[in-house]
Amino acid sequence: MQIIQSIRDKGAAITVGVIVLCLIGFVLMDAKQGNNRLFGSLSQSVGKVNGEAVPLSEFNKRMNQAEAQEEQRSGQRPNGIKVNQIREQVWNQIVAEKIFFEEADKLGISFSPAELSSILLSSDPNNPFMQQQGMTDPATGKLDMTKAQEALRNIKKLKGEQKEAVNNEIINPLKLSAIVAKYSGLLSASAYYPKWMQEKEIAEAKNFAEISYVAVPYSEISDSAVQVKDADINEYVKKHKELFKQEAGRVISYVSFSQLPSKEDSNRVREMVENIKTSFTADTNAQSFVARNTSVIDFQNTYLPKSKIQSSQTDSIAKLPEGTVYGPYVDGESYVVAKMLGSKQLPDSVKARHILIPTVNPQTGEQINADTTAKKLADSLLNAIKGGADFAALALKYSSDGSKDKGGDLGTFAYGAMVPEFNDFTFNKPVGSKDVVRTQYGYHVIEITNQKDFKPAYKIAFVAKEITSSDLTVNSASLLATKASAVKSSTELSKYIQANGLKMIQNPLPLKENDYSVGNLQEARQLVRWAFEAKKGEVSEPFSIADEFVVAVLEKVLEEGVQDAETARSGAEAIIRNEKKAEIIKTKLGVTPTLETAAAAYNKQILQAGADSSITLNAQIINGLGVEPKLLGASFNKDNQAKPTAPISGNSGVYVLKVNSVKSKPADAPEMAAQQATTRLSAIRSQTNNWYEGLRKQATIKDSRSKLF
Repeated sequence: MQIIQSIRDKGAAITVGVIVLCLIGFVLMDAKQGNNRLFGSLSQSVGKVNGEAVPLSEFNKRMNQAEAQEEQRSGQRPNGIKVNQIREQVWNQIVAEKIFFEEADKLGISFSPAELSSILLSSDPNNPFMQQQGMTDPATGKLDMTKAQEALRNIKKLKGEQKEAVNNEIINPLKLSAIVAKYSGLLSASAYYPKWMQEKEIAEAKNFAEISYVAVPYSEISDSAVQVKDADINEYVKKHKELFKQEAGRVISYVSFSQLPSKEDSNRVREMVENIKTSFTADTNAQSFVARNTSVIDFQNTYLPKSKIQSSQTDSIAKLPEGTVYGPYVDGESYVVAKMLGSKQLPDSVKARHILIPTVNPQTGEQINADTTAKKLADSLLNAIKGGADFAALALKYSSDGSKDKGGDLGTFAYGAMVPEFNDFTFNKPVGSKDVVRTQYGYHVIEITNQKDFKPAYKIAFVAKEITSSDLTVNSASLLATKASAVKSSTELSKYIQANGLKMIQNPLPLKENDYSVGNLQEARQLVRWAFEAKKGEVSEPFSIADEFVVAVLEKVLEEGVQDAETARSGAEAIIRNEKKAEIIKTKLGVTPTLETAAAAYNKQILQAGADSSITLNAQIINGLGVEPKLLGASFNKDNQAKPTAPISGNSGVYVLKVNSVKSKPADAPEMAAQQATTRLSAIRSQTNNWYEGLRKQATIKDSRSKLF
């Protein structure tokens, strides 16, 4: 089971990597939020994908499994914003799997047990077995086939929750990776660059135009001379709906009242710490003193290298004579005093070997050996070694650690690389020391074989008091927020804010129904839920979010569909203004201007371009003009060789153009043409990379999470 658990630990990273690379940024796995599970009784599903319900029970189970992974990875149960992030990741994972596997089934793409075995029995770096300590041959670096086959047999024997967990964490990601690779391969193979297109583009690249033109930039007309009305924007949006689609959302503004400690609060804590400095200096039992004074920094009864001392004032403290107290000083969110208890020389690195007699599996908590049994065996082995027994032979026979094949040799490790009890013994005892040490893993028979690079280490006691807000500070912020929330309209709130010297914060983006943050407010799920229940112009009650009380106003309700004039103005106004300016310029130029009359109308020069053979049909820009595709097309219109064009509305201004000539230049060398064809084919194939987004847009997704969480 230890090997299976270790594989499970590695599975999280593999899962994330697969989805990020293959499903366009959809990150996988992780957690739950216990309190919100109370809403579970209201519905049996969290949404639907193409008509197929996503059961709440399945969603919660995936959350629990992911939360356990996060706890194993970080050492603490996720909460707050991390839970919200995890919820989003799990939902995206489930949606991705349902959409993609449905599509793969239609095409008959599958993942067989034989393929799974082939991956797990390979030396591919992505094989989770390759990430497990002790599963590779030290001599070759390749997978130890005997151990891998044993692990695979153990996986096949799993049942119930263990089997489901391994499926979700290891097998399903491998399945997804393999099927994605097959699907992507099909798409890539379907993209090709036909011969006729190659010949056409080669011919077009040979022809180049030389032109004369007059450019009248839109800046010739002042912005104030052109008015863009809501009706203009609505008409433009109607013609370009695809550019102005919007999801349902809410636009809010808010004012915040800080609960952070005031200057008075900081001074109060500093004085408190200052007052214990004298007694700290006189006290002879530092450990007891730290405990009595409820320090937020625990006492460490050990010597630490300077690099391991967690303090902003380490350099100053290290210079203190023994018994001296330094401070108070601010470190993070606390005032601290530090007492130098002593110093000595410790090695920078240690080499040791050990024999591990385990008591429990550290991941599952499952008992392996009774404590007394493990201790008795470890003591017996120690006595045997002290009597001359071969350490390496005993390690090979009795140790449960992967180092047993190397005689228990752990190599050279730095301070802090091992668990505390192991670390303290190997760094504080001299070379040659042998003893039994208990850690969370069980009992270790340890021998220190080498130590080097001795440097000073220090034992320091810290008393730290967190700088916290007083009741007066919190109550004052709460009262101000309550007064603001008593103003029950957006207009009145704006007046209140202005009258009291406050600042209204405009949230930069519309809120979506499942959002959990609002601008810089990171744990604002309550505020988001309020926004989707409130009416336009409504003012909220105060919300306590992190270190702030927040009062919000619902500025706007965005319905799913296309944007209204107010919302679309930022994206459409400049374009419409230029269109109106273009009409003014065209009117002045006339319907059939010559280059000379066009130049005279706006006091411009007649300019030339293309003598450098850069104006071709596949060119991206015109030198001196930038991106102007209409001009590129007009440069190859034969009618424009006989007479100038009518005024053309471009990206940057209005143009009158005359084609002076269309010439041919020598064809590119065959190797250059071949390289260009390869580049073109790569570009065509790269357009298939967004296939998942295409599938997702075609899917019918109903997300009901906001009703539950």
